[in-house]
Amino acid sequence: MKTSKGWRISIGDMQILPGSRHRAPLRKPMWIIVLILFVCVFLICAYIYPPHSSTACFFSSRGCKSLSAWLPPVPAREYTDAEIASRAVIRDILSSPPIVSKNPKVAFMFLSPGDLPFERLWDKFFQGHEGKFSVYVHASKTKPVHESRYFVDRDIRSDQVVWGKISMVDAERRLLANALQDPDNMHFVLLSDSCVPLYNFDYIYNYLMYSNISFVDCFKDPGPHGNGRYSDHMLPEVEVKDFRKGAQWFSMKRQHAIIVMADNLYYSKFRDYCQPGLDGRNCIADEHYLPTFFQMVDPGGIANWSVTHVDWSERKWHPKSYREHDVTYELLRNITSIDVSVHVTSDEKKQVQSWPCLWNGVQKPCYLFARKFTPETLNKLLHLFSNYSTP
Repeated sequence: MKTSKGWRISIGDMQILPGSRHRAPLRKPMWIIVLILFVCVFLICAYIYPPHSSTACFFSSRGCKSLSAWLPPVPAREYTDAEIASRAVIRDILSSPPIVSKNPKVAFMFLSPGDLPFERLWDKFFQGHEGKFSVYVHASKTKPVHESRYFVDRDIRSDQVVWGKISMVDAERRLLANALQDPDNMHFVLLSDSCVPLYNFDYIYNYLMYSNISFVDCFKDPGPHGNGRYSDHMLPEVEVKDFRKGAQWFSMKRQHAIIVMADNLYYSKFRDYCQPGLDGRNCIADEHYLPTFFQMVDPGGIANWSVTHVDWSERKWHPKSYREHDVTYELLRNITSIDVSVHVTSDEKKQVQSWPCLWNGVQKPCYLFARKFTPETLNKLLHLFSNYSTP
């Protein structure tokens, strides 16, 4: 049959097909192995020696990141009962709508050992703005004799203050507690006896009252006068990664003043383990408590700089003091022209940290007040005030 013949032809055709050829053994992909080893070595080096310059990480829109930034996050530790309670209270306060006052005021809180040598200057500053401010004076050594009517009967119950110890923080909290009793006080400014205003009242009032943040100085210092003061006794509530430093002269919103007064957990850690000479460290409580506290509970709510200027250029334990011959119109104008906040770390690198002073997103002068002015500068400041205080 034709069909069978067709099958025979097909089978025959299949028999004449060439057989399978002998294949040479595959060569090992050595270049792939070398590439993988190179990438592994590169990642290990990048993890151990992360780049620090912006040019070294131009390929990243987010800046330099170490390998650890790409790894899964470390599981959060379990909070203590005290932490859970503290965080719940603070979160509730911060999430509550701010109190609205029909007559909002700025509380000016003076921390002084005794008399206030610049009362006459402050009297000139306050004149004509009655009802927009409150004054509180904490005199730790002697009862002050007041020259201005705005300071009369404004002394609060005070206690001894020792530089570097928790008693300084206690005095700050005592001033806040008294100022919070007035429901119209919406912003709270801590000032020393050597502080002077750099602008007129209206400018400072508007700068503070219409800001969406508090002005608390805060930066990370890996050196001996920063993280070198940290004590492991603060664990587990206060970790070294959150430990911060900053000047004590703050200006804060009412909500922030309330959470400072509500805090006992973190305050107690600094009371017990941040003091000069403890475990060979010179921890200064007023330089670390508030910066660390706000870094932990509301880092986005503070400006990371103080609105009070001080000159640390002499690199001593205390800032430069201005004497009569130092006070000129140029000095004051130079201070009010600064619009970048600068900090220098205390380690060998002396790394300069700087960022623009942003007020509601707009770069503005950083400082509203300045210190340390000696009493002999009063007459010069009175003479210059009407000129230098105008924005």
